[in-house]
Amino acid sequence: MKKLKFGVVSLGCDKNRIDAEIMINKISKDNEIINDPREADVIIVNTCGFIEDAKQESINTILEMAKYKRGNCKALVVTGCLSQRYGKDLQELLPEVDIMIGVNDYDKLGEAINAAVQKKEKTYCFNYSDSIINEGERVLTTLSHYAYLRIGEGCDNFCTYCIIPRIRGKYRSRKMENILAEAKALAKKGVKEIILVAQDTTRYGIDLYNKKMLPELINKISEIEEIEWIRVLYCYPEEIEQEFIDVMATNAKVCKYLDMPIQHISNDVLKPMGRRGRKEQILNTINNLRKRIPNISLRTSLIVGFPGESEASFNELKEFIKEIRFEKLGVFKYSQEENTPAAIMENQIEENVKEERQKKLMILQQDISNELNKSKIGKVYNVIVDNLNEEYYIGRNFEMAPEIDGAIYFKCDKILNIGDIVPVKIESSSEYDLIGVVYYESSK
Repeated sequence: MKKLKFGVVSLGCDKNRIDAEIMINKISKDNEIINDPREADVIIVNTCGFIEDAKQESINTILEMAKYKRGNCKALVVTGCLSQRYGKDLQELLPEVDIMIGVNDYDKLGEAINAAVQKKEKTYCFNYSDSIINEGERVLTTLSHYAYLRIGEGCDNFCTYCIIPRIRGKYRSRKMENILAEAKALAKKGVKEIILVAQDTTRYGIDLYNKKMLPELINKISEIEEIEWIRVLYCYPEEIEQEFIDVMATNAKVCKYLDMPIQHISNDVLKPMGRRGRKEQILNTINNLRKRIPNISLRTSLIVGFPGESEASFNELKEFIKEIRFEKLGVFKYSQEENTPAAIMENQIEENVKEERQKKLMILQQDISNELNKSKIGKVYNVIVDNLNEEYYIGRNFEMAPEIDGAIYFKCDKILNIGDIVPVKIESSSEYDLIGVVYYESSK
């Protein structure tokens, strides 16, 4: 059989991206990966099915890719969370799709593609699993100097608004030796920044080793010589313990940056959300982090418009943002997801109220971010180079995760390579970005 040309579109979170990278590695060994879907023999759409906006984007992308079946495309493949969640319904709604596979059946992909291309056979697989973790070699779809590294799969938190445990299964940690082997392999490929991800990274190891092992894992990854930055995402505040904070504070390779999804601060909302933590716990965790790591950059995500969120609860959230002054903050409207307890709760909030509340918080955060960025003028940061345009190099410091946290635009009279880490002095700022110039000791 001649080589096939594959086009791959991956949507959603960084964990979904890792799934796509594993798939690309498997199919690229005997085939060709291309960027133009018009030339593709097979198109794979790796979908997200978490909230309404993500579902709509996935459906729109599938329909857009289906147009290429009038040309070269011999098989349209849909994978990921949307197919896992709605696969049986989508079979009838999307007859253009030849293969639909959920998150636990990627091992069937090669056989299914052969059957579709050679025999025009359709394949549908949506098996649920509490044990499978997608692992294996990857073809990075990020820039070559950073990579996401999955340390666990699934979730045991069962927040009342969230469908993830039904899609991805219960929480399960990867074996530490597998994670370290992958980190070393990534380092050999030129990766300098490792970004640790799971649905809840703070619980890593509790199922395999009967204790939280994230601090030990971080220390072991830091022993890999080529790795210069380690970034940790998605730490639940109630699971953050002193040992982890101490490792963040003392390990020089760990970015003093923490993504800590809080979702709300009012106990009147946290309780029906099914969140394990409460306001007092969250405040205590934030205070401990900032006391031990004074320069830490905290990112969080919030949900407005959860069923029963009163004006008082919303105002409490607004005052909390003013008091804490998060360095990075995202605000999402509550999405009423079927088969979740919150979907059938009374006192659902009108869409216009959700939009108004989201807008108010984002304007508030924009002002805070602007003030915080102005305070950085004159400071020098180590910056990793991600890109360049006609006028500036574009990079990030420890406070900035890729694609979500803004960037640093800077000039340099020397030629730099993507992935270089250089000192940059900040000269001006905007709401989310910084502008500066490379600043070497000899230039003082």
